[in-house]
Amino acid sequence: MPKASYHFPRDFMWGTATAAHQVEGSNNNNNWSAWENEPGRILHGHRAGLACDWWGGRWKEDLDRAQETGQNAHRMSVEWSRIQPKPDVWDEDALEHYRRMLRGMLERKLTPMVTLHHFSDPLWLTERGGWENDETPALFETFVKKVVTALKEFNSLWITINEPNVYMLCGYIEGVFPPGKQDFNSAYIVTRNMLRGHAAAYHTIHQLQPQAQVGAAINYQSILPAHGWSPFDRWLAGFIRQNMFYAFPNALVNGELRALFKKETINEAANTFDFFGLNYYTRTLVSLKIPLRTKEFYRLTFPAGAQVSENNHMANVPEGFFEALRWAKSYQKPVIVTENGVEDKSDQMRPGYLFEHVHQLWRAVNFSWPIKGYFHWSLVDNFEWERGWTQRFGLWGLDVDTQVRIRRRSVDAYAAICEENGITSEMVEEFAPQAFARLFPS
Repeated sequence: MPKASYHFPRDFMWGTATAAHQVEGSNNNNNWSAWENEPGRILHGHRAGLACDWWGGRWKEDLDRAQETGQNAHRMSVEWSRIQPKPDVWDEDALEHYRRMLRGMLERKLTPMVTLHHFSDPLWLTERGGWENDETPALFETFVKKVVTALKEFNSLWITINEPNVYMLCGYIEGVFPPGKQDFNSAYIVTRNMLRGHAAAYHTIHQLQPQAQVGAAINYQSILPAHGWSPFDRWLAGFIRQNMFYAFPNALVNGELRALFKKETINEAANTFDFFGLNYYTRTLVSLKIPLRTKEFYRLTFPAGAQVSENNHMANVPEGFFEALRWAKSYQKPVIVTENGVEDKSDQMRPGYLFEHVHQLWRAVNFSWPIKGYFHWSLVDNFEWERGWTQRFGLWGLDVDTQVRIRRRSVDAYAAICEENGITSEMVEEFAPQAFARLFPS
């Protein structure tokens, strides 16, 4: 077998990502805790419960594991409903909890990245209409000012909003996230207000911390027409790309929002990102459903022959990751991969997925594209939104009942990457021999 290696720049960030509601547990004051109590909303009636018990302090042992396995960064989020449990109440103890977490990261030599909004909203905000309310961007700005003032001593790398495109799609078109709407007009209003909220947060952060680096995390799914010869499939693929992926980041460049058959100028949003946060998981093929008998007028499938995850939720298509990186690079800012991973409780698919995607990342870096870091989703199994505990994305497994962490082989595979700052043929041969020929052809 050939022996070779692929190495990354010396200061490259290697980390994992988590989100507050998914790992903290013991929260009954946000829109997701309410959603979990509505019958039929979460698969199998699952609830977050203790989640990974980070609010109870288990973040310490999990971050110990991150440090011990070679990681040098971690992306976390703060929970709005804990910090501002009521419109006129600020919880200083909650802010101190997050200060302790950030100090803990720095003590472990983990560079923090803080996400200010990751899908969850306080109940009091949802009672006012959530992001459909035009007052919410200003409320978010006030929250951001409070958080950044409290945490800026320990962090200068900020994500304003995680996946505003997914929040819009799942909550206001598909209806699988709260508030469970299926309305294009509401979806547009939410997108517009999240754009305004991001812009307000960006300017506020830079006023408080001029040296800060601020971005948004945008989910990109490689969408191709199922039949290249079909004008309908090509149109559908273009429509989804424009409205789901391009609309929000394009507006961060020029202040022009074009989405869901509407357009609007939001001048304050222009040039409001210092880096591009990219989330990528899979590629899908889209085709028009004929005859058009249902609300769902299109069908999504995976490329023929692609390895598919255990719940048929995603396919291993590393070439789609390279496409996503090229797209993110086109915005002419540094790129940080803020999420990438696969559901895989058995840990059979993850090692190969990991090495093949990191190899595509290396290809992009080798072209001198300005890619600064990679955050794997996720450090430990966590509560996966409307899919509950049916999806296991963690390098470390979690026994939900006992809170015991389970060391998967992927822990050691990712540790090898982090410690080597790259990939070697020896580590691929050990952890993912099925991918060897693709990464190191004879």
